[in-house]
Amino acid sequence: MSKLNWTILSSTYIHKGTWATLRSDKCEMPDGTVVDDYYVLEYPNWANAVALTEDNKILMVRQYRHAANIVSLEIPGGVIEGGENPEEGIRRELLEETGYQFNEVELISTVYANPSTANNKTFCYLAKGGKKVQEQQLDEHERIVVEEYTIAEVKQLLADNKIAQALHCTGLFYALMKLGEL
Repeated sequence: MSKLNWTILSSTYIHKGTWATLRSDKCEMPDGTVVDDYYVLEYPNWANAVALTEDNKILMVRQYRHAANIVSLEIPGGVIEGGENPEEGIRRELLEETGYQFNEVELISTVYANPSTANNKTFCYLAKGGKKVQEQQLDEHERIVVEEYTIAEVKQLLADNKIAQALHCTGLFYALMKLGEL
């Protein structure tokens, strides 16, 4: 492994924001080659969940995603806030986005969205036993529609390429494997 690791010689922050920070690193490769400007996006870590209700329906959320200019069908999730561990973050996100609380939450994968340019992780959970306990409590710029699907319907949506968020497809893959559905 050490034959592959780069050494950071210096870092300069270009932009620091709430949701994304951009830095430029000067690095040295193991063979001595210097990379002058390697840009890294620093994001907070994320959590998402394949959320099963008490009657074994998968909760999906539909929302507009401005950067891609699409209305996206996704699994619920979001940023892990400061001071939260990933499980606390996903329980909060599930409650806020869907109004559902879950009996069981199990980590099923930890993945990187794009480790060549971004430093954050996504923790994906399988949540079971969901029961609606409140109305949504959305952030100021969130407009989310909650939908319920059977496992068979979600499998068909994946087969038909109707779920385009790559990290969410990954979470669904791991959850369906865990549930014995693949």
